[in-house]
Amino acid sequence: MSNVSLEGKTVLVTGAAGFIGSNLVKRLYKDLKDVTVIGIDNMNDYYDVRLKEARLEELAAHPSFTFVKGSIADKELINRIFKNHKPQIVVNLAAQAGVRYSIINPDAYVESNLIGFYNILEACRHSYDG
Repeated sequence: MSNVSLEGKTVLVTGAAGFIGSNLVKRLYKDLKDVTVIGIDNMNDYYDVRLKEARLEELAAHPSFTFVKGSIADKELINRIFKNHKPQIVVNLAAQAGVRYSIINPDAYVESNLIGFYNILEACRHSYDG
């Protein structure tokens, strides 16, 4: 970390309402004086949504935290986030979890874990287009 400075940066965290995502955002605010965080999460009900809402409520206490409810599979939304917020750092933690659920609902995995990840990669790649 000594070679990477996140001070003054805008960080996009996907899956921000999840356990790992929300704890990453909390850690960023704990460790850095000047950071802006854009969090996105689809808020699906794979597990109790109230847990995600409670995490977001805690994160909302930080004035430089912006939450976007939506799917990373929504290419227009991702492009709009990149256009409006210009994140310099992207941490993609959004993913559909659970092995058993993948058998019941494989479309959810394709949407989030493949299409969503592709959208994030493309938005990062094109963020340098001028």
